[in-house]
Amino acid sequence: MSSEKKIRFGIIGAGHIGKRHAEMVRRNPEVELVAMCDIKSKESLGLTDLEEPFFNSVDAMLDSGIEFDVISVCTPNGLHAEHTLKALDRKKHVVIEKPMALNVADCEKIIFKALQVSKQIFCVMQNRYSPPSLWIKEVIESQVIGEIFMVQLNCYWNRDERYYNGKNWKGSSDLDGGTLFTQFSHFIDIMYWLFGDIININAKFSDFTHKKTTAFEDSGIVNFNFINGGLGCINYSTAVWDSNLESSITIIGEKGSVKIGGQYMNEVEYCHIENYTMPELPPVNPANDYGSYKGSAANHHYIIENVVNTLKGRTTVTTNALEGLKVVDIIERIYALRPASLLK
Repeated sequence: MSSEKKIRFGIIGAGHIGKRHAEMVRRNPEVELVAMCDIKSKESLGLTDLEEPFFNSVDAMLDSGIEFDVISVCTPNGLHAEHTLKALDRKKHVVIEKPMALNVADCEKIIFKALQVSKQIFCVMQNRYSPPSLWIKEVIESQVIGEIFMVQLNCYWNRDERYYNGKNWKGSSDLDGGTLFTQFSHFIDIMYWLFGDIININAKFSDFTHKKTTAFEDSGIVNFNFINGGLGCINYSTAVWDSNLESSITIIGEKGSVKIGGQYMNEVEYCHIENYTMPELPPVNPANDYGSYKGSAANHHYIIENVVNTLKGRTTVTTNALEGLKVVDIIERIYALRPASLLK
């Protein structure tokens, strides 16, 4: 693609995250937003001032004759595969919000189709761009911390009736898919990115406060081995009262220990490594604001930059389709251990 040509984006889904994509596209001088679509009306979505063409179906947007280079899929989790495959059918590159899909089979369909039409898949895992994530990636890859002994991932958030209000897809088995998919897949991605795949999974699950609002568990304790060596565990819950507590990762290594915490894994809380002085890190972007709730790090502009730089031949995809598939694979294998009694 010519370095002078603007990359044309269409966005499927105009909720909080779709609007976030639109904002980031408009801010980048090398791209332009050419259309959006959503099954809801512009008025109900608060988009009455939208200047770009707006459609009420994916097919209508893709059949409109508007030229697209990239389609951002920002719809409910359970629709990601369907909408991505439609965009690939039209030979468009695709940016997929997390998770890539709700099962490995759909991820494989996406990868196969993308290879057939020679188009790129960009999976949105923007927490990789946060300064603590980039720093700990270098610490691990350079073996400053030595052999990895243990990793603990803690994700304790609040999601109550203000979030699961029955007016949207959140909490459903077919469109949401579960707590690990919607709330915590970013952090499972970070764990996989840093330490690789897992085996020998054991898990316990419970539903403490969401029996009337979701079709699945709100809490779990998962332990496993990393294929590359070391023990790991994930402890998670959305039953925390009133507000988020933390998303943290604690790493015990041969030559030292590190804890990255804060509500969104955005603060280095502890670093004690042999013969190592921690550098001063750049400031962390504030969390995304999704109405009553805040989400993971607000790094979506890096995603759009990566799309531009990849399509113009300057770099490669930050989170490719195979990595997106692996996050879904890990969650699917964990969820295979859920008792049927927790699924409503």
